[in-house]
Amino acid sequence: MALLSSYYLPGIHTEDHSIEVPLDWRGTSPAALAGEACGEPSALAVQGAAERPDPAFVGKGIKLFYRVLCSPENVGRDLPLIVFLQGGPGGACPRPLSPQSDGWIEEALRHFRVVLPDQRGCGRSTRVDGARIAAVGAEAASQGADPACRQAAYLKRFLADSIIRDFEYLRLTEFGGRRWVTLGQSYGGFLTLANLSAFPEGVAASFTCGGIPHVPASAAEVYAHTFPRMAAKTRAYYERYPEDERRVSLVADRLAAGDVTLPDGSPLSVRRLQLVGAGLGMKPAPERLHALFDTAFADGDGSCGDALLAAGGDVSRVRLSGDFIDQVQSMTSSYASPLYWTLQEFIYADGTLGAPIGWAAAREAARRPEFSEGARPLMLFAEAMFPWMFEEDPSLAPFAPAMDALMADTAFGHLYDRERLARNEVPLEAAVYFDDAYVDSGLQLDTLSRVGASHAWVTNEFEHDGLHGSVVFKRLFEEARDRGDLAGVR
Repeated sequence: MALLSSYYLPGIHTEDHSIEVPLDWRGTSPAALAGEACGEPSALAVQGAAERPDPAFVGKGIKLFYRVLCSPENVGRDLPLIVFLQGGPGGACPRPLSPQSDGWIEEALRHFRVVLPDQRGCGRSTRVDGARIAAVGAEAASQGADPACRQAAYLKRFLADSIIRDFEYLRLTEFGGRRWVTLGQSYGGFLTLANLSAFPEGVAASFTCGGIPHVPASAAEVYAHTFPRMAAKTRAYYERYPEDERRVSLVADRLAAGDVTLPDGSPLSVRRLQLVGAGLGMKPAPERLHALFDTAFADGDGSCGDALLAAGGDVSRVRLSGDFIDQVQSMTSSYASPLYWTLQEFIYADGTLGAPIGWAAAREAARRPEFSEGARPLMLFAEAMFPWMFEEDPSLAPFAPAMDALMADTAFGHLYDRERLARNEVPLEAAVYFDDAYVDSGLQLDTLSRVGASHAWVTNEFEHDGLHGSVVFKRLFEEARDRGDLAGVR
């Protein structure tokens, strides 16, 4: 085990590790690379190993970083393992400050050693950012290959089919092939079903929170369900804080007049403003937005009336505060996690597609005039990516050529084995949030109805981030324990 460091956080013993994994898993398998005989492999595992790797990536490896946590009193004890499948895509694992800083961790540490891997491409796992994707394109150009196509092929190696192989290899090589429990948050639920399709033998039990994908997968179907919920969440925000409807409208009118830029030099447009709704599916989103727009105007007492009075009634002269503009950049830029928007719609790509994804969210938005930049009240986007983001956001601009190629592509890794999932014997306990803004609860329940050994807890008490409180994981764990689903966990 490649130990980088070992230390204590308040209430947590922590070990940092790193291993190398192939950039392109096609042509091999975790078991083959680990030199393990793991019984009869699943159809998806066989298929992945039989596929031909990209010649440009053969022999290239990347680093996979992971942390192992346990409570101080359990150091040296042989506890069962739970691995966290982080949301995203492109999201690093949590960096806890204490057991209480992320609610599920406190409960998990009572029963498990907790494994926190940073998915490939993010956190400390060979990070993919604008500079790296530009280097991939430059290498392709130096070899006489098409840079955008090479970049697109590279980005496809950072999706779920590769991620689950990284984790299976990690289990085999660093944890002695022991079965572990998986806990998937959001996109981690997508990884859970992909993992149960390809490597069920490594899983003793699974938990998911707000993250069961619809199988068969379709980005267009997802947005047809979630755009009405985005509108409903925006209206609920305005109903709770009526003054904010006027504030948002005045800010939007000012931005429509032009010439407002963010600290990184990119334009602050009305459509960029709509992206501040990305957190509408989390608690306490209305309060966060209320705090943001509370300081939007630089003149007078910060009210719409005083702002217009100071501007002589001319909207184009309304001054937005530097604090507000800085916060908008922080909320809508992708410097911290550039793969999040880059890969967002491709998490719905499963195998050979009947048609390219082709900017599914943008197509859905175009069909809904209430989301136009000129509509008032202004609707906010809870989770949606658009072509213009890769033109206006400097953190995403290096990915633009690859995005054009990916959006026209129809060949992706096969993720879900529907027959295998129907026969699944690994206990799966799923928290389904009834009002989830990002992963439609009806689509989640439809999938779960066709997954063996699955149990759904449907609740409207929590939003998409419910796992990060103290209730959700404890409830799921106790239900699974009391049902006997954890009897084989050791």
